[in-house]
Amino acid sequence: MGKIKKPKKRGGRQNLEEQINSEKRVTDKFRIKFRDEIEEKDEDYVDPKLSRKILRQAKQQQEEIAEEFGLTGPEVVPTTKLGNDIAGDDSDADDEDHMPESAGDEFFDDIQVDEEDEKALEKFMSANPAPRLTLADLIKDKITEKKTELTTQFTDKESLVMQDIDPKVKELYIGVRDVLIKYRSGKLPKAFKIVPKLNNWEQILYLTEPHRWSAAAMYQATRIFASNLKEKMAQRFYNLVLLPRARDDIQEFKRLNFHIFQALRKALFKPAAFMKGILLPLCESGTCTLREAIIIGSVVAKNSIPMLHSAAAILKLAEMDYNGANSIFLRILFDKKYALPYRVVDAAVFHFLRFERDPRELPVLWHQALLTFCQRYKGDISSEQKEALLKLLRSQSHPTISAEIRRELNSAKCRDLELAEPPAAAVEL
Repeated sequence: MGKIKKPKKRGGRQNLEEQINSEKRVTDKFRIKFRDEIEEKDEDYVDPKLSRKILRQAKQQQEEIAEEFGLTGPEVVPTTKLGNDIAGDDSDADDEDHMPESAGDEFFDDIQVDEEDEKALEKFMSANPAPRLTLADLIKDKITEKKTELTTQFTDKESLVMQDIDPKVKELYIGVRDVLIKYRSGKLPKAFKIVPKLNNWEQILYLTEPHRWSAAAMYQATRIFASNLKEKMAQRFYNLVLLPRARDDIQEFKRLNFHIFQALRKALFKPAAFMKGILLPLCESGTCTLREAIIIGSVVAKNSIPMLHSAAAILKLAEMDYNGANSIFLRILFDKKYALPYRVVDAAVFHFLRFERDPRELPVLWHQALLTFCQRYKGDISSEQKEALLKLLRSQSHPTISAEIRRELNSAKCRDLELAEPPAAAVEL
């Protein structure tokens, strides 16, 4: 009888009999090694839930220190940003947007404004500007009207808006006001989200005192109202709440808060309401400063706007009483290179021709707007308009810009000449 041979071990592994006898489990060295490497790498990162708890505890400690020593102000409040912030509460995707900080870095810096240009623009401002209306003024006017109405008993929608508010509802929205004043990030109260669906939303909104909201709350409110209100109602919110807040912020800090800037961008979700509620009232006020025009103009420049809305805005700006801000917005809209209707092009030409006999020295912004118009739409003007613009340059000229405008006009192929030329195929025949 031959010798019994022991089975060879393959790959350094034990056979089943030996593993059973030794009471060991089947293992794989390579797989264990790979998992060990993954676990070692994962140890370098902190779990998101743990990081939330850490940051929440840190925030509570800072608040306790602030209360103990009586410190107030931004130095003791941890700064947060909008979006899915790990320091804030969990929120749905519908409540928060991802906003990279790099998108607005340039708007945190002070905008350098030339004093000479600003003084030149002040010459074209209205001497008797119309008073700026806010939501509070509108509500007070309606209350006054209601007191004088003795025969109506809430029979129409206008009077229905000013019905008495239940004390419990009033108390609820006063609490919402306190939240919005201190809001930084996270979820908003559900009571505030239903405000656009109420018939008397303006009166309810007045209870929350929009002029005291934080900048982050203004951004979130703009998102809600732009999404849920109709065009006309959104226009009222933009004009009575968002525009005064943006102008006050620019006037006080000489720049616009990033959240307010993002709110203006969100307002373009309804372009017609943005034009009628922010852009046109700002120019019609007659008090728009150079800084305000540059900042709000950057919102228009950085976002896509439908052609018809931009064309209507150009038409209104061209027919409006001139203000230095008009030239800034016209130049920005011209630079978008829309295929404008001839009626809008003609209105822009007549806008510039109005200044042929103007004795005032026009600002550089006016010449820049004319140059941009000639560069973009020199092929859409008629021969008569071309000659009129060349004649305009004799009375309103600039040392460097006028020569460039004249060169653009001389190289233009006017629209009436293009229509008069026969097709190439007909010429060959």
